Amino acid sequence: MKAIRSLAFVVNDEKAGAPALARELMALAKETGVRVRLTARFPLPKNYLQGADACCVIGGDGTLLGAAREAALAKVPIIGVNRGSLGFLTTYSADEARTQFANILKGDYQVDGRAMLECKMPGRGADLALNDVLVKAATNSPLMRLEVRADGELVTEYLCDGLIFSTATGSTAYNLSAGGPIIHPSARVIAMTPICPHTLSNRSIIFREEVKLTVRNRTSEEPLLVSLDGQRNLKFTGDGALQIAVSKVRLPLAQKPGYEHFAVVRQKLKWSGGLIG
Repeated sequence: MKAIRSLAFVVNDEKAGAPALARELMALAKETGVRVRLTARFPLPKNYLQGADACCVIGGDGTLLGAAREAALAKVPIIGVNRGSLGFLTTYSADEARTQFANILKGDYQVDGRAMLECKMPGRGADLALNDVLVKAATNSPLMRLEVRADGELVTEYLCDGLIFSTATGSTAYNLSAGGPIIHPSARVIAMTPICPHTLSNRSIIFREEVKLTVRNRTSEEPLLVSLDGQRNLKFTGDGALQIAVSKVRLPLAQKPGYEHFAVVRQKLKWSGGLIG
């Protein structure tokens, strides 16, 4: 990749060690003549990433998700440095960032274009999600009746606590916790996983990249909550349809050279090939 000459830092001040690490990496960047800027504000200030060659996010996966939409729209690669817990997206550890940062600035990283979901509601413009779109009751109603169609064809009417629409990247997040499948990030698909469905036959469904999904609320007078990446929560009322599709926008996610997805999965989820007993 090309050398980085302008670097925008996004730091989660609430993560232990994140501010100190940011200062350290900023000093390293300045020593090589890289222009730097820093913010701890969420959402990001308007046009914050304009003119940046890359964005270094220091925090957890939630911190990275908070910057993903702006980075994708600006086509600015995100370099994630983990100061959280799991760190599926923030794949550089603090020590790796320190030891490899000079080479990263020289362009020694690879970029993976991650698929994103486009979500539209009547009366609103399209919004983007990197991990998932969650549809559930806006109140404490225990059950929702949600009708799902794929390219106009009825899939089914779910009686459940909600639905998770996930990208391959988000398959190891809420989707996995709800019993959904792990999907390799190169697969351009949408996984739909019901939350606590009231029938044993309801399982996750995988849709192709080109699918156009619609969700209608069939629960009388019950507003919906639509949550994008757990970052933006929108209330959806009325009889219109929620539209979900794979976006043409991709998030450029920086990875270490030689990155292997399932090596990360094995490490983070503690997979083991050892025999039991």
